[in-house]
Amino acid sequence: MKKLAIVLFLVFTGSLQAQTIFEAARAGNTAELETLLKANKEVLNSADNKGFTPLILASYNNHVETVVYLLKKGASVNEKDLSGNNALMGVCFKGYFEIAKLLIDNGANLDQQNYNNATALIYASTFGHADIVDYLLKKGANKDIKDSRGNTALKHAIMQENEDVMKLLSIKSL
Repeated sequence: MKKLAIVLFLVFTGSLQAQTIFEAARAGNTAELETLLKANKEVLNSADNKGFTPLILASYNNHVETVVYLLKKGASVNEKDLSGNNALMGVCFKGYFEIAKLLIDNGANLDQQNYNNATALIYASTFGHADIVDYLLKKGANKDIKDSRGNTALKHAIMQENEDVMKLLSIKSL
């Protein structure tokens, strides 16, 4: 009976730690993350019920210090959520250049595609984040990848009339 109680305690507290790590990452609470990772380093790349890892949550919520900390601890930059998006795709959607640069410089797969075949470059182009588009291109992102509807990053930039992005993708403004 005592062993069962210990096992249940460990399972329950591990579950609480995993849940709390997502809350800490979402809030950018780096001190809390440090405490949680000291207690259980296995939660670093864990995923919540939507497939969000602590790095995805910290990135998407623009917590630069927390992203830096998680990367130093070895967080995987290419983990995907349930839609197939990684942290880089999220910040390309939101336009967080500093975090995009951190993720790219720490090995994010520039051409990783989600379940709609979209890439980080397609997201940055669609939402007009020219600084991110420029950095992705300089680092070698493939501008010829098409999403599930057959649209490239350039086609998305044209549809959204993102002239700065169109220029970066080698077309003169229309």
